[in-house]
Amino acid sequence: MTSSFERKLGATPDPRDPSARSRRSDAADGGPASGNAYARFIPREEVRSFAAWTPGSFGGSGSAEAQAAASAPPLTPELVAAQLQAARQGGYQDGYRDGLVALEGFKQSYAQQVTAQVAAIATAYRAQVEQLEQGLAAQVAEIAIALARQVVRSELAARPELVAAVAQEALAATLVSAQQIAVHLHPDDQSLVAQHAGEALAARGARLVADARVARGGCVVETEVGVIDAGIDARWRRATETMGRPSELVPGDPEA
Repeated sequence: MTSSFERKLGATPDPRDPSARSRRSDAADGGPASGNAYARFIPREEVRSFAAWTPGSFGGSGSAEAQAAASAPPLTPELVAAQLQAARQGGYQDGYRDGLVALEGFKQSYAQQVTAQVAAIATAYRAQVEQLEQGLAAQVAEIAIALARQVVRSELAARPELVAAVAQEALAATLVSAQQIAVHLHPDDQSLVAQHAGEALAARGARLVADARVARGGCVVETEVGVIDAGIDARWRRATETMGRPSELVPGDPEA
């Protein structure tokens, strides 16, 4: 059994051709040859339109890229130079921007480091100044105490009658209600006090008591309500305590 194409061509199939026998058997059995329209050669007269197949005809992307590549202008030295210049300019701008960002970060970090270093230096300097001031204050206090000690000794030696003023101040500090007042002082100062403060003692009804335990230049006032220590050592100790450098005054001791 011949196909329509074979019949139109007027060709007689070779009975020895296996494909011809297969086609005849399929046609006899009602197989694919009779049911599938694409199981035969299509004559050129029956084809209305067709296009030549190319490797990029499957899918549109390849053909679009090929068309774009085909439509792109050819590379010339001027075009290559322009592209290189554009790339160089873009790289320069990107590098400049990144450099500015890095510079700003460095400035902030450097400012923080400098601030911390300056703060540490200022703190250390302040601590050293305070330590120096404390040392100077201690030295000044020692010098002042030493000078005052010498002045007190000189005054006691040059003006022993000053003990009378000390006795009067001690009497003024006693309570008005005190009745039994005894002023203890050094035996060498008893006559001086009696001479220069006799009226104040008589007004308060106080009596003088010679006491070798009291250093020269001071006195101790005893009453029924209390004791006022106006001795030179006690007054010296109170004066040095206000300076923060308590010390003892021992008259006649050059090493004191």
